[in-house]
Amino acid sequence: MPRRLLLRILAFFAACLGLSLAAPPVQAATPFKVLAFYSGSYDAAHISFEKEANVWFPQQAAANGFTYTATTDWSRLTSLTKGTADVVLFLDDQPQSAAQFQGFQNYMQNGGGFFGFHVTAYNDSSTPSYANWFHNDFLGTGRFTSNTWGPTPETLRIENRTHPSTANLPATIRSSTSEWYAWQNDLRQNPNISILASMDQSTFPIGTDPNQTWYSGYYPIAWTNKNYKMLYANFGHNAMNYETNTALSSTFESADQNRFVLDGLKWLGGGSTVPTDPGTIDPAAWYAVTNKASGKCIDARAAGSANGTVIQQYTCNGTTAQQYQFAPTSGGYDRINNRTNAAEVIDVTDVSTADNAGLQLWSYSGGGNQQWQPVSEGGGYYHFVARHSGKCLTVPGSSTADSVQLVQAACSGSAAQSFKVA
Repeated sequence: MPRRLLLRILAFFAACLGLSLAAPPVQAATPFKVLAFYSGSYDAAHISFEKEANVWFPQQAAANGFTYTATTDWSRLTSLTKGTADVVLFLDDQPQSAAQFQGFQNYMQNGGGFFGFHVTAYNDSSTPSYANWFHNDFLGTGRFTSNTWGPTPETLRIENRTHPSTANLPATIRSSTSEWYAWQNDLRQNPNISILASMDQSTFPIGTDPNQTWYSGYYPIAWTNKNYKMLYANFGHNAMNYETNTALSSTFESADQNRFVLDGLKWLGGGSTVPTDPGTIDPAAWYAVTNKASGKCIDARAAGSANGTVIQQYTCNGTTAQQYQFAPTSGGYDRINNRTNAAEVIDVTDVSTADNAGLQLWSYSGGGNQQWQPVSEGGGYYHFVARHSGKCLTVPGSSTADSVQLVQAACSGSAAQSFKVA
């Protein structure tokens, strides 16, 4: 029987059986949808957090598998479904009416995800009774009772290190600066609540005003209600110069706290709950950085050390042009110094946010285009996300050739964006 006819016959029977002779196409994971509600109208410290959250979350989105939309239209809660958003964030506020609280309750009872910050849980004697489910049953707090002042960073003890949001954290972490709240109810007595983090005893006293300082006690900082896909975190208040309306801190200064937020968000959105390798980059060491697809090293062209030197891939040769140091800046980002001239860092040319913008060496000035977040993939591999654009350091076209200039491009999870640091 002719080969062509045989193939046609096999294809016919495969179709009848619902099979395919070709390998199934690999489908990229669909990003989960995050919808953030905020008001941006009360207290400069809260407004500061809301503004930076609406910058930071979009920067993290592509590299962490989600899309991000922010809105001040709280009425959208009344008809909210999982088709609209997989996860809802409340940034320093809460629903504004009975209909909005009821819409949110319906959303959560039908499998929605939720992450609330700081003022989200605030309530006092003026809080209407229609918010009782939210504060008493859902968050479990009852009334707000006190706060610390001024805002301070603190040592947090991780109470539950098996939860997906905390599985990649050490036993204690240093938080970013915040004002801290205390509550009427002891959450430890609520069987529906799992406390994830609390104030470590080593961190007392908490506060700088003697009249608003905690000297001892038990204070939960982050928790989940086991009956829902939800997280609450008590941070989200920056230190401020109120006279000049200038932020003196950032809620995203702590890399460990950021890890909790991102891992928690992935859990809420249905991502993997398997702990990942958090990575072990030593900020004092110098490393060769090798692309997974090509096996070639990140290299400063012609061993250059001046502004504008092209960053390329090249056959690994052990020279200082191929050695890099990852020096922390803030918020989990690093400047990537070149060993030939440590004042020069990997920089996205012209602060571009476009795909395929070329990389170069440039003297460090604190720009977001000079800062990269190393995201561990395990086994010593990382992808690097630019702070200003949210795009990944990339070998264009998955090239294996020497002297190809590296670029930034939308994060895709490909081997062209995966680099071993060793």
